[in-house]
Amino acid sequence: MKLVESIDRTAFGDDRLVAESNEFAIYDVGNDSYTLVHRHEGVKWQGITISGDALFRVAELLATATRSLYRDVAGDLSRERNRQ
Repeated sequence: MKLVESIDRTAFGDDRLVAESNEFAIYDVGNDSYTLVHRHEGVKWQGITISGDALFRVAELLATATRSLYRDVAGDLSRERNRQ
């Protein structure tokens, strides 16, 4: 894993784009490596470069964290509804 503190916005072409949302994107940077870029307009672009294997492992961790967050939010909403 490599932290990239400043990314030139012209460094990645659309042909290397793997996935994107409004503030994040994943680019194929070759040699079985991918860079997750935080590309918010108000700050310098930053990211982390990880291997393809690490991409799978991070995706699994994010899915687990998302389920945990969902349970917390759903629990809070249920308690709020029960109080009304």
